[in-house]
Amino acid sequence: MANEKIGEALRLLGIGPAAGRAYLALLERAPAPLAAVGAAADLSGAQLTAAYGELVDAGLAGAVGRDGDLAVPVPPAAGLEILARHRAAELAESRIAVGGAFDSFRRLRLAAHTDDLVEVVTGEAIGPRIRQAWASAREQIRQLESPPYFPIPGAIDDALATIARGVTQRVVYSRESLEHPGQLATVVEPCVEAGEQARVLDSVPVKLVIIDEAYALVSSSIRESDVHDSMLVVQPCGLLSALVALFEQCWRGALPFHGRTARPAGLAPADRRLLRLLAGGVADDVIARELGVSRRTLFRRLQILMARLGAANRFQLALQAQRAGWL
Repeated sequence: MANEKIGEALRLLGIGPAAGRAYLALLERAPAPLAAVGAAADLSGAQLTAAYGELVDAGLAGAVGRDGDLAVPVPPAAGLEILARHRAAELAESRIAVGGAFDSFRRLRLAAHTDDLVEVVTGEAIGPRIRQAWASAREQIRQLESPPYFPIPGAIDDALATIARGVTQRVVYSRESLEHPGQLATVVEPCVEAGEQARVLDSVPVKLVIIDEAYALVSSSIRESDVHDSMLVVQPCGLLSALVALFEQCWRGALPFHGRTARPAGLAPADRRLLRLLAGGVADDVIARELGVSRRTLFRRLQILMARLGAANRFQLALQAQRAGWL
């Protein structure tokens, strides 16, 4: 199970299946000749060369020995930083592509076909339109979520009811969402506990809700005035396809916020919340606020958890907590 979780973590960072198997073999056997690593990973020839090259390029493997004939894994910090930067660059390219797609769409078609393809919803009509969207979902809802928030009475009940009737709900939250006062306890955690699939990015490019493959709700921007004043409803067209691609790109690059709903024995609920927030990159002050404790108490809890899992730092704590099934 630990290997499966490491493999999934590598996949989220852009490492392919073959390279992932080679990395796991390195962790178990290194230092070892590359051929022995390939045999353990069921790789050989060009496939082994490509997998090892992918790990080297990602900064996760290297060679040692007098003739450089032994392969070893390298400390992951530098490699993970490189991978994270690659993901950030890919996301930036996606944002530019979507922005360009929208500008082209607006210039060429929006003026002539607004009624058919894009509906502009304003003012008090925004709340009812969003609730109608949740009620209309049949298979899945995909969402990029970030403050500011439009006040919609009953919105959390709509989300929970949608999950309860079997609609898959995938949400990428910005880190600012988790830090927004009350949002974690009243919105994020109840939905995750109900079955929502949640991930976290440092930031999201736009507030977005995609209903099945039918249409999308998108804010004009993430500025406070635009969120409260206007929203676009995008019907099937090139722009909708671009928004779907943007969501999937964000989803692939985001970190899982909560990997399982089962509750492992021996872990207090408050410590589970602490680990989730820590894995989501939330600041210490915000974690302490959400838990209702002082920074001193927070640090003491972190030290206790690190001691329980044999972790020397927070990175190791998150990794060991995942392996133990606590995340």
